[in-house]
Amino acid sequence: MKNFQLKIRKNLIISNDLPLSVIAGPCVIESKKQAFETAIKLKSVCEHLKINFIFKCSYDKANRSSINSYRGPGLEKGLKILKEIKETLNIPVLTDVHCSYDVKPVAEVVDIIQIPAFLCRQTDLIAACAKTNIPVNIKKGQFLAPQDCEQIINKIKFFKNNKISLTERGSSFGYRNLVVDFRAIEIMKQTGYPVIFDATHSVQKPGGLGNASGGDRQFVTALAKAACAIGVAALFLEVHKNPDKALSDGANSVNFKMFEDILKQVIPIDKLVKRK
Repeated sequence: MKNFQLKIRKNLIISNDLPLSVIAGPCVIESKKQAFETAIKLKSVCEHLKINFIFKCSYDKANRSSINSYRGPGLEKGLKILKEIKETLNIPVLTDVHCSYDVKPVAEVVDIIQIPAFLCRQTDLIAACAKTNIPVNIKKGQFLAPQDCEQIINKIKFFKNNKISLTERGSSFGYRNLVVDFRAIEIMKQTGYPVIFDATHSVQKPGGLGNASGGDRQFVTALAKAACAIGVAALFLEVHKNPDKALSDGANSVNFKMFEDILKQVIPIDKLVKRK
């Protein structure tokens, strides 16, 4: 099986058989200060541990449980912050899109555009992202079999874009619960495209708090280690300075210390698994 290499930047390439990278950041931009502070801290940790870092954050969370939930600063203000972070800190940036008309301005700023799990079968959105010709990360829907990712890949390739990565983030398991079937990672890797493991959304409990999602962050480390023992291109982690006060996805986010501790544990596993 050939492992495709996804070039994010000249010196940043991700692949299932290359050293682990990390995609991390807050669920949503709460303020410019919060986004910058988090990006600076995570960059510092990753430089110290010699692991490639991609900053992720959302300008708008369009799939919140409640109409009253915080969604973010919006497209214009949010992209301005992401662009500043990208240029000031010289780090690649990833963000998600929820509607086709956001795609063009987003693609002018970010290095990777992400299709959310709930929208992974929306052909018009996929087409709009593919046409940008920048890397597209698809989050496998909680409702989707890993084999079905092949059809999403085909939609993107139809528009002559082969810059693709897939993200596993757990599958629906009854009501308000997710479970990770680690066979899915191996099945998705058969496509040859980089497979990313989202260790924080995989412990989420969708709608578990009634008007918001819950989560079991105490299991993030275990799942991250298990995924890296199989071998993945990158680890995806939502990180917040104080997760219990986060405005979105706090219950499944990790703090700065836990982020560093997780990387310290998974990097040796990754090196062992990918040893030639």
